[in-house]
Amino acid sequence: MATGILSVALHLAGYETFSELWLAIGGAIWVMLVAVVGARLIAHRARWLKEADTPAALTGVAATAVLGSRCAFLGWDVVAIAALVIAAVAWVVLVPAVLVHWAPPTVGAHFMLCVATEAVAVLGAMVAVMLDEGWIAVLSTVAFIVGLAFYGLVLRRFAFTELEVGAGDHWVWTGALTISALAAGELVRASAALGWGPPLRDVLRIATLAILALAWVGYVVLVICEVRWPRLGFDVRRWATAFPLGMTAAATMTAASSTALDGLWPIGVALTWPAVVVCAVLLLVSARHAVRSAAMPCDA
Repeated sequence: MATGILSVALHLAGYETFSELWLAIGGAIWVMLVAVVGARLIAHRARWLKEADTPAALTGVAATAVLGSRCAFLGWDVVAIAALVIAAVAWVVLVPAVLVHWAPPTVGAHFMLCVATEAVAVLGAMVAVMLDEGWIAVLSTVAFIVGLAFYGLVLRRFAFTELEVGAGDHWVWTGALTISALAAGELVRASAALGWGPPLRDVLRIATLAILALAWVGYVVLVICEVRWPRLGFDVRRWATAFPLGMTAAATMTAASSTALDGLWPIGVALTWPAVVVCAVLLLVSARHAVRSAAMPCDA
């Protein structure tokens, strides 16, 4: 998710070569994870089924949709459509299981219910314009609303102590808002391209700006919390911190173009660079950690 949305943000900011580099990295990670999940399904089916009930499983839905959105910007229509189908089917299979097996405490990872749903809404809005199919845009609008409902559901149960002790996934508290703002912005574009009435477009524009404003507040709060309670040790959940950073940048630039508020654009560009730094650091640290783990003796 993080590398995919960073690629989108860099594309929107005009850094195409750099964007394609991160897309290649994200695509390679996606293929590797698909292979790992597939192997686990064959060799350890019981473990696979148990993990499929957790909110973390929804990262696969979101990552597929985000990478599909980046491919849509490249004009790879077939890949984008395939990604939408895969993400939508996975959403239908996984979301009910996650809801049924919800167990406390409610942490940042539970906001993946919103993130996965909004990621499908974003890609759906883009594919609707690509194919000139209004019904896809309607379903994407429904997904956008369902995603907001999921956000409210998780927020009611969220343990805000995670802002102090969370290992990185607490940032999804804001990331879920930013991808909701991105979905609203893409629906503004879709509604214009498909000839929907101005009243609906105005509602979507207002929703885009309102949600983005809330996301910015959350972003600032989380930065303050990181300064107040620094967490510098490696944890794979830190990738869930990188995702909201990139998503905030992409959502801000999308809001700038979809609402005609050009002043938002340089803010979105500026927000891209913290995401680049965090993703680069995480990539290096994760690679070093993987090498050390592989070199560790089996009986260690």
